[in-house]
Amino acid sequence: MGENPPTRGGFTEGGVGGHLVRLGSFMALGSVSLNVAQLAEAVYLGIVGTEALAAMGFAFPITITLFAFAGGIGTGASSVIARVIGAGKRERAAQLVTHAHILTVFIGIVLGLTGGMLAEEIAIALGARATVQTMTVEYLQVYMLGFPFFMLGMVGSTLLRATGSAASPGVVMAIGSLLQILMGPVLIFGWLGFPALGIAGAAWAYVASRTVSVAIYAALLIRVRMLQWSFHGLAQSWRDILHVGAPAIASGLIMPVSMLIITRLLALHGHEVVAGYNVASRVETLAHMILWSASSSIEPFAGQNWGAGNYDRVKRALSLCNRFCLAWGVFTFAMMMLFGRMIVFAIDDNPVVGEVAWAFFLIIPLSIGFMGIMQIANSCFNARGLPMPPLILAVVRTFVFYIPLAIWADSVWGYVGIFLATAFTNVVLGGFAWWWNRDSVERTSARAAAA
Repeated sequence: MGENPPTRGGFTEGGVGGHLVRLGSFMALGSVSLNVAQLAEAVYLGIVGTEALAAMGFAFPITITLFAFAGGIGTGASSVIARVIGAGKRERAAQLVTHAHILTVFIGIVLGLTGGMLAEEIAIALGARATVQTMTVEYLQVYMLGFPFFMLGMVGSTLLRATGSAASPGVVMAIGSLLQILMGPVLIFGWLGFPALGIAGAAWAYVASRTVSVAIYAALLIRVRMLQWSFHGLAQSWRDILHVGAPAIASGLIMPVSMLIITRLLALHGHEVVAGYNVASRVETLAHMILWSASSSIEPFAGQNWGAGNYDRVKRALSLCNRFCLAWGVFTFAMMMLFGRMIVFAIDDNPVVGEVAWAFFLIIPLSIGFMGIMQIANSCFNARGLPMPPLILAVVRTFVFYIPLAIWADSVWGYVGIFLATAFTNVVLGGFAWWWNRDSVERTSARAAAA
């Protein structure tokens, strides 16, 4: 984490591939460690019982919903900050970083308090029943208390990358994940004299570890002189951030809507199916985080270079990232075929859970490369200050393709049909997003060259 303060050059100079590898590899370190921690959490809760795993499955759409707010604010702030730094306006960048954190604290507290008060109603609406419902509420109530810290950590990570810091965000995420892995069994099972808190202990471990991460992020931003502690220009900064951030939040919220509906459909097949889906999703998400790291790396890189007018560097970066996504999808499918079943049974030996997870691995992983391409396109659009295409893509993906297909396929093939609908949607929308983004970049850069 001993990086020099970001300079105007940032990602606008040097090899394109080198910057992307550096950004992506450190983000992969952080994101993979985050998901290793989630897998460890699933292992711990698998020991508690299948009901605990099912409760995590019901809580997952809510945590993803909250993630949309953190990701949206981070995306909006990162977009404008990267372009400002690319144009050499460092003082304005520091002002935006400060005001983004104030906005994050405000939204995080409002959402955390609201979610905590409505935890029981949320669990009931999702279809959780009896013991699973009680466990879901226990987890959500603790998670909501720590959400402002989680949100600050997400935004802080994004803003460090936008200012040109490639390594620090991933390292801090890894530190937080390691703390979560170590604290999880202590609080869940009651080790070292602590009371056994069960599923609530998993939530407390997560909250505590992310609070530590926030403290480190704040120290790093202060060190590179990117926090000003000033309210001057706050309203203008919030407008600039929310120009991209508000549509990004809306785009992010659409995914949890689909997950809520999918979870509800799966719940009709039994809690074991929800548990199997939850386990498989966590394993697949570990692979998907590599794609998320690629899309996260393109955002600050494209933002700085677009602000500096280096359009060819943006095109080169897109080509490299898209090819990587397709290759990673094939690799993920091969790994799931070889090790997926073994991983699932290490978490839960329930035969229904294993059957559901294996069906998931047979169908979905090969399509995640196309999902990655769609994320690359969304990141590039947002980095360039164009928030509407990602919102349109999210609406079309969810309401035109995914949900109608999932409902129909579920009625024909059961939960396997839902997995088929997911894979088909990934491929179709990934291809369309690639074409739209490529066409937009070509047209805009051609107009700039002719001007």
